[in-house]
Amino acid sequence: MTGETTGGTSGGRLVPARLGPSDVLRTGVAGLRTRPARVILSALGIAIGIATMIAVLGVSASSREELLRRLDRLGTNLLTVSPGRTLFGEQAKLPEEALRMVRRIGPVRTASATGVIGTTIRRTDRIPEAVTGGIAVQAATSGLLATLEGRVTAGAWLNAATETRPAVVLGAKAAERLGVTRIGVRVWMGERWFSVVGILGPMPLAPEIERSALVGFPAATDYLGFDGHPTTIYERSTEESVEAVRAVLPRTVNPENPEEVTVSRPSDALAARAAAASAFTGLLLGLGAVALLVGGVGVANTMVISVLERRREIGLRRSLGATRGQVRLQFLTESLLLSALGGLAGTVLGGLATTAYALARGWPPVVPPWAFAGAAGAALVIGTIAGLYPAMRAARLPPTAALSAT
Repeated sequence: MTGETTGGTSGGRLVPARLGPSDVLRTGVAGLRTRPARVILSALGIAIGIATMIAVLGVSASSREELLRRLDRLGTNLLTVSPGRTLFGEQAKLPEEALRMVRRIGPVRTASATGVIGTTIRRTDRIPEAVTGGIAVQAATSGLLATLEGRVTAGAWLNAATETRPAVVLGAKAAERLGVTRIGVRVWMGERWFSVVGILGPMPLAPEIERSALVGFPAATDYLGFDGHPTTIYERSTEESVEAVRAVLPRTVNPENPEEVTVSRPSDALAARAAAASAFTGLLLGLGAVALLVGGVGVANTMVISVLERRREIGLRRSLGATRGQVRLQFLTESLLLSALGGLAGTVLGGLATTAYALARGWPPVVPPWAFAGAAGAALVIGTIAGLYPAMRAARLPPTAALSAT
């Protein structure tokens, strides 16, 4: 109180002393310290809003960082070629020599193909043919694994010997759906048994392979009636020539009807998935903003009640020489401190939540630095807005009326 009661004179008129920053901070802290339970509950609303926004931004940033790392590992130079529709709306076919034509393109480093076979794979011949488990049976060239940069988790990939025999390699999901965990197991395909010689690992750029049973082109022709037309061609070229190769692929694959050829880049699907996730992030940010607004209303309510309960204190300070501006500054400081406390707690909680979630998913935990700055700014803005009316109300209380309040 000494800073408020000690003042100078100017022409016989009492001049109130100025409150220094330390005085303002001390009076604000004193006002909050007397009501700890109410302060904690009020700050909790701000903390929840800030924590939600930090966590949403952090999880989104961590997901994007993981996606970038995956794209770096997988590469964006993989293109797929598949048949489109004919002029009459029928399903087109790629020519049998399409793969050889693609391999002749200069920048192409490797190319391979698969072809869908009109048959099913079942664990035994006792299972009805209609029960497919969503598994496709495809013919595959021996270079497919190298083109997709995949890996075998059990057994081996098709080679010169097994691609001509009734041998099959299962994608990761196909093996899971069939209940096959080891090689040497026999499965029923077409009208005969095939031996499982390999099981593949995950292939993010070719999820259709994960759900497929793959046999060699010669074996597919001899045992399953495959017609020899590829349905998907996979090719990798140098990164800088991807767009150039993409432009010439349709006419190279099918010179007579290039419009019946569809070319796509699987990495674009991953990028599109990230864009969809960012749109969902915007929705969650909106929910966090609503929680922050509710927290601001709670702070405003706390400060209004505080003004009503402390009218005698306000009257005493005014009678001892405190100006309206000093009273207004005191309550505004209390509101800012209350919001800052909630913002700090929310920032810590949001950072911990992001780290825990990212580590649980195997992602690198990332929180954009601007998110912390934005959280601090939002907390201060909410504190200012929430404390403005209570501070003005406290400053307008006449000393006599405040001192006479019971």
